[in-house]
Amino acid sequence: MSKLFIASEVFHGAGSLEELKNIPGKKAIIVTGGSSMKKSGTLDKAVAFLQEAGIETKIFDGVEEDPSSATSLKGAQAMLEFQPDWIVGLGGCSAIDAAKTMWIFYEYPETDFDSLIKPFSVPVLRNKAKFIAIPSTSGTGTETTGLAVITDREKGVKYPIVSYELTPDIAIVDGEICASMPAHITSNTGLDALTHCVEAFVSNIDNNYADVLSKGGLEIVFDNLQEAVKNPSNITARQNMHDASFMAGLAFNNAWLGIVHSLSHQVGALYGIPHGCANAIFLPNVIRYNESATDKYPALAKVIGEETAEGLAQAIEGLRKNVNNIGSLKEFGISKEDWIKNLDYIAGNALIDPCTGFNPRVPSLEDLKDIYNACYEGVVYTESAVLS
Repeated sequence: MSKLFIASEVFHGAGSLEELKNIPGKKAIIVTGGSSMKKSGTLDKAVAFLQEAGIETKIFDGVEEDPSSATSLKGAQAMLEFQPDWIVGLGGCSAIDAAKTMWIFYEYPETDFDSLIKPFSVPVLRNKAKFIAIPSTSGTGTETTGLAVITDREKGVKYPIVSYELTPDIAIVDGEICASMPAHITSNTGLDALTHCVEAFVSNIDNNYADVLSKGGLEIVFDNLQEAVKNPSNITARQNMHDASFMAGLAFNNAWLGIVHSLSHQVGALYGIPHGCANAIFLPNVIRYNESATDKYPALAKVIGEETAEGLAQAIEGLRKNVNNIGSLKEFGISKEDWIKNLDYIAGNALIDPCTGFNPRVPSLEDLKDIYNACYEGVVYTESAVLS
């Protein structure tokens, strides 16, 4: 028997933010990032809708990209002082993921961060508050997943905190909120959604629901991402990408991810490479690496008019180029000397990343180093790929 994990209520479509005025409760804290939600007017709208519902509202802003455990603790302290019964994550993945971890520390102030790193170790939540996720980017699907990614700045490591307890109670998937998203972020986040579709589909967890969502999400991304990048005011394309992101998130929330994410988490933490951009660099070569261990890639390739795993990999490389994303890690200015110095460290961390356990092929440390090296140079992975 399997269980389908999904946000309890999902409101989707342009203008669905307005559903906030129907939320029952007394106090809500909105966790958000920098100034984008304020500048776009979305934050003010959210506050107004909550006030219309008779809910007192507090704002915790300034969540940084790749949020840290320190930020999570700071936000939890604000919650302890305010005592909300709703926590609202509004903005990009960073704001929502930070809000999720703040939620844990709000309900369990004595919890040690290191104790949360082991998958499915988050204690039972909803003793004090429920959670609303309102994404402003179309990529992570965090609005329907039991996942939050937090960075340890001192160690230079990204930790995925994995627990179905973190799956939001309400998701609001409103494409209008994305209209002000810059082209490079639209590109990066859209490629992240694409990666979720591919990794969930070939995960070592068989799930018919995830498979259908992965196929549908992949098709929507290929049909809409270029348009959303080139014509950001096209709300239809924006909503389609927002829906694809949610579908991909729902797929991997039930089938999980693989080594593309394990590899990306490390270069994101150490070198600051945007997550979706890193995923798009690794994904084609991981497909080539995994091909010998799964026969599922051709079925996914057929969704976009290809026939083979290699055809799928090349189509992804083509889309990556068409939405102005780069094809190698060294293009971020990482010197070969620095790369070689850190290779064992990041490959070791990738090997023990929770996502690695769901990959269709069980990698060795040397396998991960070979994939890393091929992607550093921007060359096609082969079983004997080495850094020249």
